Amino acid sequence: MITFVAYFKMMKNKKTLVLGASTKPDRYAYKAINALVQKGHTVLAIGQNTGEVAGVKIYTKAIPVKNIDTVTLYLNPSRQRDYYNYIIEAQPKRVVFNPGTENPELYQLLELNNIKAEVACTLVLLATNQY
Repeated sequence: MITFVAYFKMMKNKKTLVLGASTKPDRYAYKAINALVQKGHTVLAIGQNTGEVAGVKIYTKAIPVKNIDTVTLYLNPSRQRDYYNYIIEAQPKRVVFNPGTENPELYQLLELNNIKAEVACTLVLLATNQY
């Protein structure tokens, strides 16, 4: 039997894929991974270099994903193109476009595939309990 507290934590957990992950502490992607883990979310990460942040392994190539709630982007629009099909195939509920990642072309593709595009800051959403 599952306890209410365990159930609540499960319902609150939003499996998140961080695209543009970094092991550099001054990068927002690094800060986002830490904040997501602290808030109890399951995190997968893909970046330019391998490494680990807050116990989350960073991969350099697309990895098989399923049951993704949120993709949060830390890639400029030109680098996002390599991930268009990957994101759509993952069928997340939403894609968060953090500052500097805004991309009208991808917004349209997401809309055509019934995926919500949200222009926001993952760190602010987490800090204000709106994630």
